[in-house]
Amino acid sequence: MEQEELLIKIAGILEKLNIPYAVTGGIAVSVWGRARFTADIDIAVELFPEKLKDLASELLKIDKDVYVDELSMQRALEKKGEFNFIHPASGLKVDFWVLKGTSFDKKEVERKISREFSGTSVSFISPEDLILRKLLWYKMTESDRQLEDIKSVLERQKKLDIKYIKKWAKIHSTNKILGKLLKDVS
Repeated sequence: MEQEELLIKIAGILEKLNIPYAVTGGIAVSVWGRARFTADIDIAVELFPEKLKDLASELLKIDKDVYVDELSMQRALEKKGEFNFIHPASGLKVDFWVLKGTSFDKKEVERKISREFSGTSVSFISPEDLILRKLLWYKMTESDRQLEDIKSVLERQKKLDIKYIKKWAKIHSTNKILGKLLKDVS
């Protein structure tokens, strides 16, 4: 199974179960910025307890030898953390990030953008929210990859809502990093 095929199957499951989601991470960078390799699929989900069993059941139907642990899903839901889906035959991994319910998380899902991906409509994080999410990751990890990803989105997307980005960067205390990046790409 290829990465695109798995993403389309999972997006279909999330749509079928009415679970709000947005593809984020490296795949979203490839959509809004420069194409780059990513070993996994990152999906932000607004998951509720009543959907957990159905989601686990549907994920297990994707292929005969897949890994998804309902207990890990339950913990991720309780702690607003992450759980994984693994497709061993292909080596593909999906990281599901349970949204914490903050006002920014809510905006991230509200502002998602559907894009055609291999002939199927898939919901992606907006380029502005991707930049903000990458700024938060940089703040935690100081990984240069986050900065490279942000620059690529800033360079490729010419109609960004910079006012929105600056507002949230200030709230997240990432405005100094953002200011430097904006200067670098101008």
